[in-house]
Amino acid sequence: MNLTINRRQFIAGGMCATSLAMLGGRRAFAQDKTALRLLWWGSQSRAERTFKVIDLYTSSHLDIAIEGESTGWSNYWPRLATQTSGGNSPDIIQMDYRYIFEYARRGVLAPMDPFIESGALDVTDFSKIGLDGGRVDNKLYGVNLGQNSATVVINKAAWQEAGLDIPHAGMTWEDYGEQCEKLTRKTQRRNFYGCTDEGGQDKAFECWQRQNGKELYTDDGKLDFGEKEVTEWFEFWADMRKRQACVPADIQSLSKDTIDTNPLSTGHAATCFVHSNQIVGYIAINKDPLAMTCYPVKAGKSRPGQYLKPSQFFSIANSSDHGKEAAEFISFFVNDPVATKVLGVERGVPVSAAVRKSVQSELGDGDKMQVEYIASLGDDLVGPLPPAPPLGAGEIEVLFKQVNEQVGFDVLSPAEAGARLVEEASQILDRN
Repeated sequence: MNLTINRRQFIAGGMCATSLAMLGGRRAFAQDKTALRLLWWGSQSRAERTFKVIDLYTSSHLDIAIEGESTGWSNYWPRLATQTSGGNSPDIIQMDYRYIFEYARRGVLAPMDPFIESGALDVTDFSKIGLDGGRVDNKLYGVNLGQNSATVVINKAAWQEAGLDIPHAGMTWEDYGEQCEKLTRKTQRRNFYGCTDEGGQDKAFECWQRQNGKELYTDDGKLDFGEKEVTEWFEFWADMRKRQACVPADIQSLSKDTIDTNPLSTGHAATCFVHSNQIVGYIAINKDPLAMTCYPVKAGKSRPGQYLKPSQFFSIANSSDHGKEAAEFISFFVNDPVATKVLGVERGVPVSAAVRKSVQSELGDGDKMQVEYIASLGDDLVGPLPPAPPLGAGEIEVLFKQVNEQVGFDVLSPAEAGARLVEEASQILDRN
């Protein structure tokens, strides 16, 4: 399920007790306070940490009130689109690399360079690479909240029970499939499989593409794949389902792109493909010990598929009447020693070297695992950032999932799915 949580619900009973209704409207703040709204996606752990930092800030800035709202990934983008198109945009928006170009170029986001120049936003300790990830057309539209990369999360106990070695760096896609098939056959767990079905995840296909020397999109915003490449991708996962190496379509369809609904967390899969910063959320709700490794690689090829990406940004709405106050809160969020220790590395490894050093001693095992994983990714595994996603990339992300699900339920063959995805994805890009 996709939970939506605001501050009032958080205080009343926590994320697990919240209503499923989409919650809107401004909270009635005292008239003598500047009211800000902050919207983000993420797990219960992220909500808890974020609300604690909001409390830290407002306790020392008595003229500011901040209403926080959180929802799951798949509900987040329709919710944000509705709010922005309806003139009810949050002042501070958690933004993703895949969407920041679209929202910036549509005028939804405010350029943040003036706030740096005025001193409201302090990013002096950010690396140029870490900061430039939030630039669109040479203007800064998002402050990087952490670095991450793609990762395979592993249920160590499930592999050990089956008497199998856990997946490891350098494993080919073929070897990974064989190991997952073996686990499904050997496990004593009911309705349990080697891995989740990742055929509908465009970020996983992107890694596959990059290992073949191509990208998801070209520099001029076109598809960098055709029917042949995406059909091969759907064929790989159709074969995984046939061999029972990955979960069947009925189990995968229950996943709503949230940590709690992922088949690894619901007790149906021994591995899943996610972003590395999410390990904190997975550890929080999974009783079995977890591990991390990089994506499988293409046999006989050495091109890296993964890359270090901004895990997410904080952006400021162009329509906000309180841009300066929003920038000052973001500056606190990414720099204050107490706030950054509360946040840890749940949103990714901090870009600021000073913050990384200060939080290191406070990290738990899961947080340290994430930092060590990012540090372990050398040049042979990590390549440069891909071209900027074009307008419509978010729709194509949803399309991948829909088309793969139709293959899983035998509505489409992999070849038919490849043809449909390329045709409809091209139409999406043409419309935008």
